[in-house]
Amino acid sequence: MPRITPSLLATLVLVAAAGAACAAKPHEHGVVKLDVAIEGDKLTVALEAPLDNLLGFERAPRTDAERKAATDVLARLRAPAGLFVADAAAQCTMAKADVQAPVLEAGAKAKDGHADLDATYEFKCAQPAQLRALDVGLFEAYKRIQRIEVQVAGPQGQAKTTLRRPARSVKLAK
Repeated sequence: MPRITPSLLATLVLVAAAGAACAAKPHEHGVVKLDVAIEGDKLTVALEAPLDNLLGFERAPRTDAERKAATDVLARLRAPAGLFVADAAAQCTMAKADVQAPVLEAGAKAKDGHADLDATYEFKCAQPAQLRALDVGLFEAYKRIQRIEVQVAGPQGQAKTTLRRPARSVKLAK
């Protein structure tokens, strides 16, 4: 049977809480949700954002300009340099980026409605004990974002905070 460490337990609680929060709260324009988990040498950042925050629309692109904007958003989020930066002393490097926005993928039907983008980023950190803060560059990259709701789970416990412009730093350690 796998051993459940305190950090794994914290990560599981964070994921469960995020799922419950998503089920309870409606899709809200201007608001992005970030779940940050630290376990061992891994830093994971999960992002949920209404497409309106990133593009100004929430449907499959209809024009060439919209298709270009969607392609640019997907490319930027799949190579997120500068969007999430951990303390330099922690020596974190990107291990994996997974970005999902089915309505933006080629061949998606151009129906109206609400649609989100979900992304998960995994970083490997050579010195995870040095993780003190995460610099979040989403406000600068996407002007329609007004608020970032952040949940953090790690070896030192859980925390919840809200970033509002121009704030960009999420505290990871107590």
